Amino acid sequence: MKKTYPIVIEDTGEKYLLVRIPDFDGMTQGIDITEAIDMAADWIGLAGNDLEDHEKSLPEPSDIADVQAAFPGAIVTLVNVDFVVYRRQNDSRAVKKNCTIPSWLNAAAEKANINFSAVLQEGLKREMHLE
Repeated sequence: MKKTYPIVIEDTGEKYLLVRIPDFDGMTQGIDITEAIDMAADWIGLAGNDLEDHEKSLPEPSDIADVQAAFPGAIVTLVNVDFVVYRRQNDSRAVKKNCTIPSWLNAAAEKANINFSAVLQEGLKREMHLE
């Protein structure tokens, strides 16, 4: 599910820009505008997935005009987050998979102290051209 939320970016005169996320009552920061927007998207994705994990509803996005009126002089922009994609990209749970190999290969790999899970992960990433 994809939603678009307004964020507020304020220059505090310090090293970082302050980023307010009104619909989640949250804050983060970024070194520049690009990082500020990325950090807000990450914050929203994490907070939204946490709400869903606790069987709570995602907040409805505020109207950007209302947010602009509440924060005159600040940069107000929109950030969209696909919560399904965010969860998939950040889910690091281990999943058990069974695989079948010849007995002689199993014996040789165990003798060489090969980590089967690591080799399978590396091979899958290489095969799919993933980092």
